[in-house]
Amino acid sequence: MGSKQILVIDDDEIIRLVIQLTLKTFASWEVLIASSGLEGITIAQAEKPDAILLDMMMPDMDGFATIHQLHSQLKTQNIPIILVTAKTKMGETQKWKEIGVTGVITKPFEPSDLVPTMLTMLGWKEEA
Repeated sequence: MGSKQILVIDDDEIIRLVIQLTLKTFASWEVLIASSGLEGITIAQAEKPDAILLDMMMPDMDGFATIHQLHSQLKTQNIPIILVTAKTKMGETQKWKEIGVTGVITKPFEPSDLVPTMLTMLGWKEEA
C-alpha cells in the first residue's frame, strides 16, 4: 500500500494530536510529530516526508524561518508545505505561493475535511 508520511510541525500539543489522529484514521498515513521548527527541520532531513503541515505561530522559530530553512537545504527543498494557521487574510495567498507554500489550512479546521483538503492541495489521488 502506498502510504504517505506526513510531518506535523506545531507547538500546540492538542492540534498535533488532532491532526495525527485525523490523518491516521481517515487516510492511514504515518504521522511524524515535531513541536518546534528546529525539531521539524531535523526530522524532515532524516525522514524526507511526503508533505509537511506547518504552524506559522511558534516560539523561537516561526513558520517563515522554518520554511526558509527547509527550502535552503537540498534534502528538504522539494517537500510540499501546507500551512496550518489561525492568522490568514484574503490576499495573502499570493504571498504564500511566492515563499513556496503549497496551501493554507485555516484554524480551526474540521477534522473530517483535513484529508480531502490535503489531497486536493497536493494533487494526490485518494487510495482505495
